[in-house]
Amino acid sequence: MADNRTVTVLYDERVLAHFPDTNSEFLPGRLDKRVRAILSGLNVQWKYPEHPGRLIAIMDLLAKEPIPGVQIAGGQKATRDQLARVHTTGFLDQIFELRNQSAWLDVDTTAVSPGSVEAAEVAAGTAIAAVETVMKGESRSAFALVRPPGHHAEPTRARGFCLFNNVAVAAAHAQAELGCQRVLIIDWDAHHGNGTQDIFWADPDVLFFDLHRASPFYPGSGLLTDTGAGLGEGTIVNVPMAGGAGDAAYLKALREILVPAADHFKPDLILVSAGFDAHSFDLALNVTYEGFASMTGVVQQIADKHCNGRLAMILEGGYNTESLSKSVHSVLRVLAGAEPPEPRVSGIEEVDTAIDFHKGAFEPD
Repeated sequence: MADNRTVTVLYDERVLAHFPDTNSEFLPGRLDKRVRAILSGLNVQWKYPEHPGRLIAIMDLLAKEPIPGVQIAGGQKATRDQLARVHTTGFLDQIFELRNQSAWLDVDTTAVSPGSVEAAEVAAGTAIAAVETVMKGESRSAFALVRPPGHHAEPTRARGFCLFNNVAVAAAHAQAELGCQRVLIIDWDAHHGNGTQDIFWADPDVLFFDLHRASPFYPGSGLLTDTGAGLGEGTIVNVPMAGGAGDAAYLKALREILVPAADHFKPDLILVSAGFDAHSFDLALNVTYEGFASMTGVVQQIADKHCNGRLAMILEGGYNTESLSKSVHSVLRVLAGAEPPEPRVSGIEEVDTAIDFHKGAFEPD
């Protein structure tokens, strides 16, 4: 029988106000020029991939196909003091000066629009609210549907669509205010969580476990040999994945690396930087909806074993709105008590269908 659980999905419409217009004359920058040069003559218009439609698609699917046990709650803004636990004062000054402005923040991907700073404050604050929900026992697990994402944001720099490091802000809040001594952060976004790694590089009380597509792939960090430093030596666990990796590889990594690591670490709280660009529709890796659901089952078992089920997920990447919405939906179903499905082994289902179709066709007369 499925295990009945309460899941809180936290969502605040203020995060939709982050909407950089890369074709605006008021948003100059090197990326704008470089992309325009590459795409000139191809009749292709580049749009900012991290857009409000991502969350709208998730919420629309939840409204169309509600999940028993899933409740919706609002978000909140993070305070400057909460952000300052993981970001420097100078960096926060720089970001807050951009309130109500449009600008590029780095040379690769990150831009802001007039509503972006408030959206980022709400994203980080809603991640905090998700942690508070599970720590106070208001629900067994929580999922913060937020944007802009956070795991590329470093202590002193916005990067990779990310302004504030939402999961790091939430982890630091759990330690400072909610009595958590040891926090496990799992990052299964296709891109390495370089910012989260930097923030907790020497922290012995945060175990950071990151599955990501191996370099050369943005942001180019997350080597197998990156394991932390000082008192935090060994609390950074990177698992670079081959470009064709799918469900079986991901589950093997979780079961044979993450599970024993968690058994050793014994976390009080588990956070997941839940990106869904490892789905094949995002062209990064080959994880399926069933794969994300099965991964959730493994993480849920770890949470049940070590921290009374306390588990909070914070949305990171995933840019194909169909695969993003369906992946989140599959994860929420498992969090709400559905049995994790058997993950697909790529190509086997189609072969089985063909076997059934051709059965008997080649038997001797």
